[in-house]
Amino acid sequence: MLTIRKIALATAAPLALAAAGLTHPHGLFRSTASHWTGMHIALLPVFPLLTVGLLIPLWHRPRPGLAGVATVVAWAGAFGYAVFYTGLDAVAGIAAGTAVGHVGPTASIGPVKHPLYDTGELLGHVGVYALIGAVAATAAALFPKHGVRILPGTAVLLGAGWSFVDSHIFWPRGVWTMVAFALGFALLAWGAADNEPHRHRP
Repeated sequence: MLTIRKIALATAAPLALAAAGLTHPHGLFRSTASHWTGMHIALLPVFPLLTVGLLIPLWHRPRPGLAGVATVVAWAGAFGYAVFYTGLDAVAGIAAGTAVGHVGPTASIGPVKHPLYDTGELLGHVGVYALIGAVAATAAALFPKHGVRILPGTAVLLGAGWSFVDSHIFWPRGVWTMVAFALGFALLAWGAADNEPHRHRP
């Protein structure tokens, strides 16, 4: 039951993001500006929670040695993702949507939104690469204890991270990327579960 609860916690954020991606506008125009802005405001606290799937199996005090160092690196990568991807949402999501929503009816929206897109994209790339690094560091931290059991989840998460670089949560690839994150986190939680039988006292 404990493993099931961990899997539920680890997959909640990516599944919520996948669901949100089904209604994410495919472009920012005057007609979609309000939806674009409101969605990114609503998802602002959700995107950082993507890292919960890594923090759950690392929820212990770092031990001395390579595994402990890898744990700290994974925490730092998760923090970096949370900070910089939030920057993407704030700039290319909330700010760009708000700006386009207030552009005059005859003005061109390109010069308004594209500089914000460029800045947001840079922030988002830094954040996703930090997340990919956190996945790799998590694998390094867990492997000494759990061995090959953590490799399937790690492989799925690395693939999802690579897709996340330029897919965001746009349908279809972004939605499937979030589903892949959920699958990867579930596999990682299963792989990092205590697989030793409990010994009962006589």
